[in-house]
Amino acid sequence: MKLPDNGHDGHYSKINPGRIKSLSVGDALSYLDSHVNLEAIERGAAGRAAEPTLERINAILDMLARPDANYPILQITGTNGKGSVSRISTYILSELGLGVGTYTSPHLEMLNERIMTDNISVTDEELASLLSLLHQLESFLLSSGQLDTPPTWFELMTAAAFIFFSDIAVDAAVVEVGMGGRYDATNAGDALVAVLTNVDLDHVEILGPTKRHIAMEKVGIVKPGSVFIQGERDPELAELLETQALEQGAAEVLARGRDFDCIVNKVAHGGRLVSIFTPFSTYEDLFVPLHGYHQGENTAISVAATEALLGRGIDRDILEQALTKVRIPGRLEVLRRNPLVLLDGAHNEAGIAVLRSALEEDFPTFKNLFVILGCLRGRDPIKMLTALDLAKLADRQFTDSEGKSFRTSVTVVGCTPPSLRALPGSLVSKAAEELGLVAFDAGDVPSAAEWAMSAAGEDDIILVTGSLYVVGSSRQLF
Repeated sequence: MKLPDNGHDGHYSKINPGRIKSLSVGDALSYLDSHVNLEAIERGAAGRAAEPTLERINAILDMLARPDANYPILQITGTNGKGSVSRISTYILSELGLGVGTYTSPHLEMLNERIMTDNISVTDEELASLLSLLHQLESFLLSSGQLDTPPTWFELMTAAAFIFFSDIAVDAAVVEVGMGGRYDATNAGDALVAVLTNVDLDHVEILGPTKRHIAMEKVGIVKPGSVFIQGERDPELAELLETQALEQGAAEVLARGRDFDCIVNKVAHGGRLVSIFTPFSTYEDLFVPLHGYHQGENTAISVAATEALLGRGIDRDILEQALTKVRIPGRLEVLRRNPLVLLDGAHNEAGIAVLRSALEEDFPTFKNLFVILGCLRGRDPIKMLTALDLAKLADRQFTDSEGKSFRTSVTVVGCTPPSLRALPGSLVSKAAEELGLVAFDAGDVPSAAEWAMSAAGEDDIILVTGSLYVVGSSRQLF
């Protein structure tokens, strides 16, 4: 597969840009927030959730002469890891000299983070301009009867990303699925390479009650003629995914363990040392400045995916340079030291279990561990804390730099995320106490961060996790 020429005509062939009324940044964001998303529903600013369909976003993109068709798309889904794979893939393609658009969700601190080109976020003014266009286009589609219901919040943001990438003529777009795959707004784009990182139980009320149901939703991103990068290790699910992808017209399926994999994955100072094989090459002893065994796995998927998009292997020197530059905010991110502050956006049991393994392997030594934990509704704090298995980290021997010995301790600091879907921090602390852990409810995230920083010494660890809302808020505070 080769990257096509991205030369194209202007995408406003069905609408006159000179007649678009520009909204201010504030008005543009108010317009966006008036549309259906989970929080808009709960605060009464928008109606009921729309039925799963690609009709609305396709109507928008069709009116703009399909801006998403002006560049090749690498699309990524999966229960966990898709954000990391999106970021790593972007760094690799950028190091190759390509102009890369990246669309991810959710954001940590600013909405603009969701739409990036060459790792630079869209500006307020650019986003307002995109939303101004979509505001006018939505009015036309509704008034003309071409749409019965307004697009959703996420559909508007996805359309804005596709339009922006066309405007600036990117060479390739890396697009992260919001949820599921088959009916996710990002699936309106016709991806040349479709990636699935893994399958686990998450959003079961929407995607289905079993891993098999969820797998079938996620494999829905595979299009006729595309290359499917299959990262799930479970043999039964892997077979199901490959069979389904081929039935949907995939030109090729590359399976983890068979066609690509991470064959060496060791802790190194400041990250991991990994060796990877792909259909094109074997890359030994690559340094990746990310923490956790899972990031070695994600790197292997990213290399296989970018090679599939390029249709060739990658020069080792370029790959090395790309990987040393990788930064992924909020994914086992070291924000400061003495005390060590770690941020990780794990928000489901599978993600928490991966975090637990990474904590044990990469950061095994501490005197006191303070876990700031906040969850959204729908999460079971008992199950989250059980997956974190904090009891095994407490009451171990720790020797400081002066040779003094101490017994380690673990404290859970419950907090309420800054979201209308937040689970009260009191329920988190109660769950921790039921598991025999020392815990209390700090209230909001700033109070939790302030208490932890006042209590922690230079040999301690502060771990912030449970929700990206908590991580994003903490990132600003720390």
